[in-house]
Amino acid sequence: MLTISLVSRWRPFRLQGLCGVLLVLTLCGLPAQAAMVAVVLSADSAPYHEAADAIKSTLNPQHGVVEVLADKLASSGPTLARANLIVAVGVRAADLMAAQGGNTPMLAVLVTEDWYQSQGRAKLMAGGRNAGAVVLEQPLSRQLRLVRNAFPGAAKVGVVLGRKNVGMLEGLRAAADAEGLTLVGVVADLESDLVPMLGQVLKEADLLLAVPDADVLNRNTIQSVLMTTYRYRDPVVGYSKALSRAGALISLYSSPEQIGRQAGELAERSLNGGKLPALQWPKYYSVAINEHVARSLGLDTPSEGALLGKLGGGND
Repeated sequence: MLTISLVSRWRPFRLQGLCGVLLVLTLCGLPAQAAMVAVVLSADSAPYHEAADAIKSTLNPQHGVVEVLADKLASSGPTLARANLIVAVGVRAADLMAAQGGNTPMLAVLVTEDWYQSQGRAKLMAGGRNAGAVVLEQPLSRQLRLVRNAFPGAAKVGVVLGRKNVGMLEGLRAAADAEGLTLVGVVADLESDLVPMLGQVLKEADLLLAVPDADVLNRNTIQSVLMTTYRYRDPVVGYSKALSRAGALISLYSSPEQIGRQAGELAERSLNGGKLPALQWPKYYSVAINEHVARSLGLDTPSEGALLGKLGGGND
């Protein structure tokens, strides 16, 4: 054990002594600016815990991290009150923490862009709180860049949207134009219109770009959509690994671990005095290819690694 003795010669060598004390404290591993981060999970399920684990492993070890379930908020008041930063994982956690008010900086992750733009931003930043979010969706520009690199011979990209997402058409068209592609987009007002509208799109398009739209792709419609595209021999570009397993040829997505890693980096920056960004797209992402579907359609696609490289690195 190392001890420090301050003797009468301290006064003449005050500066040297101070430096020595600081050096000893550093060598002893005592953190100079340790902070506490409260990670609030929407539910006790694997995706939320994967994100939380990545947050903890990315943060500087000197910081304390405590996990709190949204269902246990009532008994977690003292813990949350001591937090220097709150990371809300999932929409439910973000809604509940925003409703509690306060001025502790807050980062919401694993939330949707639709939630953030329609209500989340105002809730998170109420009262001038320093707050931000990392959304689940990939930017449209990245999705269309994937299409261009995966299908260099494609000219027309099809998309079917529900009425609530009709506003996406303009952004999709601009992103397609930037890659030299033409967007063939329609809006299905009713679920019963979905397959006829999809057939109309597939007669003209070279492939279908699936977007996170619950009115178009849900547990009741997913098989009908994928079977229809298969009949037209058109590949589907999806937005989740599960969608590729179900029958999409290629999917571009970010895992909870990747989102958590990004959240940990933003949290570290915030604890060091940085401001949280209002909205960030996923920084880390992956590409999944369904090789069985590729063979069935007779398509030779670039490898997952090659596509990631053309997109800018993904998980690097």
